[in-house]
Parts: sequence; structure tokens; C-alpha cells
Amino acid sequence: MSKAQLISYEPATGAEVWRGKHGNVDEVVDRARRAWPAWAAQPLATRMELVRRFANEVRKDAEKLATMIARETGKPMWEARTEVESVVGKVEISIRAYAERTSQRKLDNALQGTASLRHKPHGVMAVLGPYNFPAHLPNGHIIPALIAGNVVVFKPSEKTPATGEMLLQCLHRAGVSAAVAQLLVGGAEEGQALVGHEGIDGVLFTGSAHTGIAINRRLAARPDKIVALEMGGNNPMVVWDTPKITDAAALVIQSAFTSAGQRCTAARRLIVKSSMYDALIGEVKRLADRIIVGAPFDEPAPFMGPVIDNTAADGLTESFLYLLSHGGKAIKHMVRPRDDLPFLSPAIIDVTTVKDRPDVELFGPLLQVVQVSDFDEAIAEANNSRFGLSASLIGGTPQDYNRFWANVRAGVINWNRPTNGASSAAPFGGVGLSGNHRPSAYYAADYCAYPVASNEMEQPRAMIGVGLRES
Repeated sequence: MSKAQLISYEPATGAEVWRGKHGNVDEVVDRARRAWPAWAAQPLATRMELVRRFANEVRKDAEKLATMIARETGKPMWEARTEVESVVGKVEISIRAYAERTSQRKLDNALQGTASLRHKPHGVMAVLGPYNFPAHLPNGHIIPALIAGNVVVFKPSEKTPATGEMLLQCLHRAGVSAAVAQLLVGGAEEGQALVGHEGIDGVLFTGSAHTGIAINRRLAARPDKIVALEMGGNNPMVVWDTPKITDAAALVIQSAFTSAGQRCTAARRLIVKSSMYDALIGEVKRLADRIIVGAPFDEPAPFMGPVIDNTAADGLTESFLYLLSHGGKAIKHMVRPRDDLPFLSPAIIDVTTVKDRPDVELFGPLLQVVQVSDFDEAIAEANNSRFGLSASLIGGTPQDYNRFWANVRAGVINWNRPTNGASSAAPFGGVGLSGNHRPSAYYAADYCAYPVASNEMEQPRAMIGVGLRES
């Protein structure tokens, strides 16, 4: 019996956006395996030219793609346009990164011939994308993988398949074969089948720690398969001595509530020096009270859209109530204007006295505040997590930042900047439950090709000078 179709809905309205059939994993992977040798044999210059054409196709369709992202995720149109710009920008960054990270080298060894370093693609790469940046984040795996000579099977989040389809249509129009870059529509079942498929040579994943750990466990006995995991974070922002309270508050708001808090780098925990608490929290609340929450195309433009669906909204409201009932003090309550749509107001709660605070990624507009008395306590609190993606220090001296940078466990550490908004021209990844030491963005080239060392001579030349009987 055939499966029911996969349907995508607009978070902001509940209207249907897209529907399509679940893909056949075996067929898709078989097609990819047959396509790989010819793609890998293409000159690197050809592959680079094709991804540059892809960037041009995205430029042509920029407004259409941004509109689909906004509809399917609920994010404001201004933010969806920024995501499309990131998709375009990723191409040249990936080409530069490949040249730098996987360059070819030859060393003349005189009588020993030549020592060479070159790189090979892995083969068929499974790319599993998230819903919060349904074009930009999977694109950050797909483009480096294609440049390196891999073929790609892309399974978008079941919540954002239409955006995934449009992304691959741009690749196909650019001249990348539909067998080289394939879309696999499906849910968890298809994702699990793809990860475990014998014909897959690597898994490039962006999403929750729960799913990433499951992928890691599934492939634990397969060291032959490359696995790159970009997971979430319970990210700390420490605010220390600074007279610039208004600026500090704006950085807190940007970090905690951009994308309705649905960024893996969003600030989840605000750690504040006690002497600054009243002034800072007062200003943060004043700013949070002014945030416009609305649908993607509303005028004036909202700062925040809805979260992805009603299940996510239910979980976040339950989490707020849990913290409240376990000693948390509400600074700004989480409000849900409509039960049938996943709009939430930004929420702020002081959890300083909450014992055994849950170390989980609450993926939405919920900021937890902790008061501390000294800098050592602030660093200890920042590290009070199994995650380690991003962290920021706001205020403090250069010496404070040096201590913060040296002692905080995270893959992205900022000073007087938000926790989010990482540059694609830098490595992006975390430690602990945030990743498996394979950072993406500029370093994606590292997991898309493997180095091959060669010792080479045009003619065989050898002799054995010791340990032989006389002839």
C-alpha cells in the first residue's frame, strides 16, 4: 500500500503550501551510485563553473525562493531574503575554501621521485537538512560536496520540503544532473533508511542533538562512512561590566529572539553580574515588550514570526510553565494569542534559584536568566552544559575576554557580538553535544574530500643493499 503524501503547511496561517510523494530510498541511492563516477571524473573547473551557474539561478529566483522560505518557515520576509543572499554567497566561499583546505601539492624528492598530495571525493553523500534555515544550511553541505566531486542525496526536513525542491531545481537548471543532486522527500522513516543504506558513503547532518546522536549510534560500527554532525546548543551569553546597557540589551534581544529563537546559535541562557542585573534586565524587558510578532508579509514587518508548528509551541509553553513551577521567576510571560497557530511572544524567566535546571535546547523564544556574583562563577555557569556551540561575552575588559575565550567550551566564541549570525567564511561547529569535531561553513571542504598521499616515479628504480647472500 502506498504511503500518504507528505504535506507542508504554513505556520503563520495553517494553509497547505506543498504536497508530494514519499521518495524511494533504494531507487534514489542506486541512481546516485551510477551517476557518481562520471561526476567525479569531471574537471574541478567544470564543477566550479556549474555551482557558479547555480548561484546565478538562485539570484534570478531570489524573490520567489525567499517567499517560499517565508511561507514554509513563518520567518519574516526580510529574514528570508537574507537567507537567500547567504545561499548565493556560499558558492564563492566554498570555492575559496576548497582551494585552501584541499589544495594539491608536489614535492621533488630528487632520487626518491615526487611526493604528491591530492584529494578524492567520498562518493554518495546524504545531506539531511533542518527546517529553520531550509535553504542556507543544507546548501552549506551540498555545494562543498559537489565541488569536491561527490554526488548528493538531499532529504529536506519534512516540514520544509518545498524549499528543498526549489533549491535543487536551481541546481538542475544550472546544469547539474538530476542524478548528481537528488531530492528525497520523506519523514523520519526515509531519513533512517538513508542513513543506514549500504550505498551511502557519508552523512552530513544539521539538526537536533537527539537525531544527531541517533545517527552517530547507527553508524558507530562503520568507520568507513564519513559523518559530520552540526547539532544544537544551550548557548550562554555573559553580560559583565559595561556602561553601554542599551547596546548590551539589543545584543541580548538579537541573540535570543531572532528567528523566533529557532537558531542553533540562539542565546538560551543570559548570565548577568548581580550588580548589573536590574539595569540590564529592565532594558531587555522594555525592548522585548516592543517586539512585533507577526506573519511573514505583515506591515509593519515583524521582528519575529511563529515557531514552526503547534507541537513546538506546545512544548515551549510547557517548558516555561515547568521552569515557573520549579522556582523560576517570570520577567516576561510567554503568551500564545491563538491556540490553533504557533505564534508565541518572547519570554524571559529568571532561573537562578531553579535547582537541577534541565540542560536541553529549548528551540524557541524562551530566554533563561541566571545571576552570578563573580567572573569565575560566570564561566562555570556558561560551561554548565553538555552542549558547546556558541557563547558571547558582552562587556568586560580584554583580559576578561581572554579568560572567557580560554575557558569557555564552545566552537564559536564572541565578544560584544551576538551569539548568532556566524560567518560562512569561518569554521562553524561545536563541541560536546553540539557536534562531532567536523565543523561546517568554511571547513566543510575537510569532510567532503579525503587526502591521498602519493610517492611517484616515472620509472621503477630500486635495489636491496643489505641482508642478501652473494649471488
